[in-house]
Amino acid sequence: MKRATLNFLAFVAIAVIVVACATYYQSNLSFNEVFERGDLNKALKSLQERPSEGAGKKQFLYFVNNGLVLSLLGKYNESNNYFERAYNFGEDYRINYANEAATYLTNPNFAVYRGEDHEHLLLLYYKAMNFLKMGKTDEALVECRRLNIRLQQLSDRYSTEDKYRKDAFVHTLMGMIYETDADYNNAFIAYRNALEAYEGEFFKLFNVGAPEQLKKDLLRTAKLSGLDQEYEEFREKFGMPEMTIEENTGGELIFFWHNGLSPVKVEWSVTFAISNRNGMVYFTNESLGLSYAFSEADYKKSDVQSLSKLDVYRLTLPKYVERPAYYTSASLAVGDTTYSMQLLEDVNKVAFKCLDERMNLELSKALMRLAVKKAAEYSASDRDRWAGVIMGMINVITEAADTRNWQTLPHSISYARIPMKVGLNEVTLETVDYSGRTQKQTFTYDIKPGQVHFHTFTSLESLQPRSGF
Repeated sequence: MKRATLNFLAFVAIAVIVVACATYYQSNLSFNEVFERGDLNKALKSLQERPSEGAGKKQFLYFVNNGLVLSLLGKYNESNNYFERAYNFGEDYRINYANEAATYLTNPNFAVYRGEDHEHLLLLYYKAMNFLKMGKTDEALVECRRLNIRLQQLSDRYSTEDKYRKDAFVHTLMGMIYETDADYNNAFIAYRNALEAYEGEFFKLFNVGAPEQLKKDLLRTAKLSGLDQEYEEFREKFGMPEMTIEENTGGELIFFWHNGLSPVKVEWSVTFAISNRNGMVYFTNESLGLSYAFSEADYKKSDVQSLSKLDVYRLTLPKYVERPAYYTSASLAVGDTTYSMQLLEDVNKVAFKCLDERMNLELSKALMRLAVKKAAEYSASDRDRWAGVIMGMINVITEAADTRNWQTLPHSISYARIPMKVGLNEVTLETVDYSGRTQKQTFTYDIKPGQVHFHTFTSLESLQPRSGF
């Protein structure tokens, strides 16, 4: 091989390693730093200085990050424009086969980021919440129906209860939206679905039980819908006293607390011993207790031959690193009455579960990537020894995991639902941090008769993760 060609390949290898070593978080460090310290205007400017990402492989993340920051800034219409683009991306997504093929020669970062299951649900939560804050209940109902379709798609995809196929928080939100529209029957159904999910998969998978407020909402909407039998059954189940529905001369506040920040994807490497037996390819790491078997029929013959030449190989896979929440609890006080913030969604645990569920797919893709790369390396080596050496170096350098995810989401979402009087109301939020110290912040709401006022408050603080990213 000519020296010029070798030099060019070496240059490419060095260039690729510089890019490949940076995780998605690190490549967006300037944005992350200003966002995490709460400088939202600078965070928005940092995002919008890169408009080309709105048409690139990270367009979903560009849309949802813009949408979330604009929502925090109170620019709800602009926020929803970006969330709508993210929603349409999810609806219209088609695999770009050229990019998919490139991932087997390099790494999955060459493919368009599709978004995790929970990310597609949460963008609709933010969009619905924006509409509710603007008093646009009809528009929020549209997002409610979209959420219902997405939940059905999730449920249809998985048949076992150990999968993330129901989202209790989303059902609770749907109930709130229906109830705000005085559609008490659909609100009752949504609350009942939420209760079933909290008592079933959600408690089993995430250790998140049904909030007490949800039980009250379920009983109230059952009674308002004239579902007397269901009302009595659930009242007896909950051990709650008889509920009297009185005419509401005031209004209500539904306060959502977004606590902390969601986990960050990083990459980790694991070495597998490879063996072939009875038409199967086995990948084993005894120290980690990992063992995966794939049929040789799943691979091309040339790929199987490439794998059979290997004894061990290092694979790079994605994993999440938690950013522990700085605050451990919060409550709202109105006069002498205190209302605890009740956990609705542990976004951190849901994210870990979503990645865990597709880890076999990630591993399968990584193994196929390995086979294709090694086949190319052996082919180059047969033609020219130095070409094989360079190709081997490039293969090692380009082995990287996809570390993209929606990193501006909260660690968890909690809420409280409290009665308000007509006119001005002062509500004090008290947060308790990891060391037991408290902080207070007071909000004033001007409530109209019968109004359900939605409010979100975001605490961006988080603790240092146990491992870096």
